[in-house]
Amino acid sequence: MPHIQLNNANIYYEDSAPEELHKPVIIFAHGLLWSTRMYDEQVAYFKKNYRCIAFDFRGQGQSQITKDGYDMDSLTEDIIALMDALTIEKCNFVGLSMGGFVGQRIAITHPERLLSLILLETSGDAEDPDNIPKYGKLITAIRWLGMKRVSKKIMPIMFGSTFLTDKSRRAEYKQWQKMLEGNHKVGATKATKGVIERAGVYQQLDEINTPTLIIVGDEDMATPYPKAERIHFAIAGSKLAVVKGAGHTATVEQPQQVNNLISKFLGSCL
Repeated sequence: MPHIQLNNANIYYEDSAPEELHKPVIIFAHGLLWSTRMYDEQVAYFKKNYRCIAFDFRGQGQSQITKDGYDMDSLTEDIIALMDALTIEKCNFVGLSMGGFVGQRIAITHPERLLSLILLETSGDAEDPDNIPKYGKLITAIRWLGMKRVSKKIMPIMFGSTFLTDKSRRAEYKQWQKMLEGNHKVGATKATKGVIERAGVYQQLDEINTPTLIIVGDEDMATPYPKAERIHFAIAGSKLAVVKGAGHTATVEQPQQVNNLISKFLGSCL
């Protein structure tokens, strides 16, 4: 799969149908410390009818670790540059957590590029001040000890209790833990810093006119239901849906529920 040079960063992306330019486009933006892999089940489901593009944010997955450019506004411009490079005028945008922070910014600053906006497990606010010291400790631990030493503490933040306690999914758990440990410590610390230092966009959410779906797992501890509801009330006409038995990574934990919700919503946008 290809890499592309965007805004001084070599970005990895996967395109399910580069030759089928007639298909409507879905762009998938992953959460912090993950990659395109968190959307494998969604791409498999939607690629028949959509051109699905998943990419790795700079510093994560297979994309280049750059010196800077990890703030949410720069990441927003990376996505616009990706769309321009692939000659995509408009897309349906799916963003989870960090991807959702960026998705909201696209809807505010580049609304003409969106057909629809789907936000999962995310927030419109700046990072909770109570969480910043915890993130600071996490950054220090990653920098000095590496991802392997902290992965067991991160997994319960990323996944809900249903997934974590399901013995039949133990192999999946280990697979995702290994992916987490695969993060380069420099890229991971820079990306995490970008997330915790982000500005809030809540006061601008009433400017969004793009058809919007907000999805949250009922076991999400990182961005729980009230944060999703707060976005929902701020974006006129938006829809809010809860995924049962899912934490902060619903696309992996309950892919069928997520796919059904997205499919129904995209159908209503036609």
